[in-house]
Amino acid sequence: MKLLKHINIKSLLFMFSITLLGLYAQGVKSQQIITSPEEAHKIAKEAFIFAYPMLYGYKTMVAQTQDPLDPGFIGGFGRYRHYTRLNTPEDKDINAPNNDTPYSWAWLDLRAEPWVLSLPEVSGERYYTQQWFDLYTHNFAYTGARATGFGEGSYLFAGPEWNGEVPASIKKVFRSESEFIGTLTRTELKGESDVENMLAIQHKYVLQPLSEFAGQKPPVPAAEIAWPAWNESRALSGEFIAYLNFLLQFTQPHPSEKELLKRFEKIGIKAGAPFDIKSLPRDIQQALTDGVEQGLKEIEEVMPSLTNSGEVYGSREQLKNNYLYRAAGAFAGIYANSVEEAFYSQWSLDSSGQPLDGKHKYVIHFEKKDLPNVKFFWSVTLFDLPGRYLVANPIDRYSLGPRTDGIRYNDDGSLTVYVQHEQPKGDKYTNWLPAPDGPFFVTLRCYGPDDVMINGEYKLPKMKLQTNSKILR
Repeated sequence: MKLLKHINIKSLLFMFSITLLGLYAQGVKSQQIITSPEEAHKIAKEAFIFAYPMLYGYKTMVAQTQDPLDPGFIGGFGRYRHYTRLNTPEDKDINAPNNDTPYSWAWLDLRAEPWVLSLPEVSGERYYTQQWFDLYTHNFAYTGARATGFGEGSYLFAGPEWNGEVPASIKKVFRSESEFIGTLTRTELKGESDVENMLAIQHKYVLQPLSEFAGQKPPVPAAEIAWPAWNESRALSGEFIAYLNFLLQFTQPHPSEKELLKRFEKIGIKAGAPFDIKSLPRDIQQALTDGVEQGLKEIEEVMPSLTNSGEVYGSREQLKNNYLYRAAGAFAGIYANSVEEAFYSQWSLDSSGQPLDGKHKYVIHFEKKDLPNVKFFWSVTLFDLPGRYLVANPIDRYSLGPRTDGIRYNDDGSLTVYVQHEQPKGDKYTNWLPAPDGPFFVTLRCYGPDDVMINGEYKLPKMKLQTNSKILR
């Protein structure tokens, strides 16, 4: 009975939010479409690729800050939610999460005033990092071990319109292109016995509005927002425009995108404007739908060609407005680090060019000279498809690397990893990375990468197929 009541309440909240989205879309006449179906198709494809990471960023933000019934709810804006354990298959806040460092999530609303992050002094033996991203999903700022060091300090985060006075005690000011920002903070955990030590550090990450930090009178609160409910099917259709218009009103248009956004207006894309696809001619509706499908197809098709995470994650300056790559990054795993913080690469195909599947057995062999050279640590993590989540397995092992208990190196210093669904026999068990019985991919994560990785010169060893205990070269 209690479960039924819980489900009904959640359903009612969801239906109410969907109604808000409908009111937002239909409250005023939709933007006039001033183009042909052919051009609408072309622009919709381009705009969807531009919007894709923003859409899934919004999905995460609204679930974590506005839905108390969502498992990932953090309590709203301006507060941290700290995780005390590593991610498991039950954690679905984002796709392709790491299994190396417990997460701490926070979101800030910068509309009324800036916020201040105060950090404690942390031992140089513990890696931690705060990655800060805007509504575009650009990594616009970093604090933590690599970026700001292990000493204590306070850092100010301001929106695009703020130009107030900065307190003298602030070490650095970070400016965002959007009024809402988030952080995915990672703090190293050195085993089960280290949980209390890690928690003590997490709880010293302090967020405060600038007025509170400076002991000043707080400003007038920002206006309340009717948040459109997240609906996956709408977001992956021509109705993505309603979500994009909603988000754009909280961003500062970048000079480099002036002409782009002007062209997008031809299909009804404009900051804060309502959008009702049903009010459009049928041929335009179909053109928008087809454009979105083509955009999603292009994002999926570019994935196998990407090997350097620096191409798809980073600041606006680093990504150089390559919207297809930015979308591919969100598709592969949203909110990954910029390459100077962590290098990522992945195996999605075996050495013969075939997609990875748990019906086969594979081997990754790192020669000693090819083992990742990093300042902190590295790992390989396996994710299922199409969900891109961690895979449940009988030994609860979701990643493998130098920190894995019992891992064995070969006599020559090389390392062999066995990737398969069934548990391997003998001592191979210690280096087993369990796979599902269906499609999957594997990600290499390197924290504190060397210049070879940062420059995109690191070569992944091949994922080799095993047949009758032999490895195909």
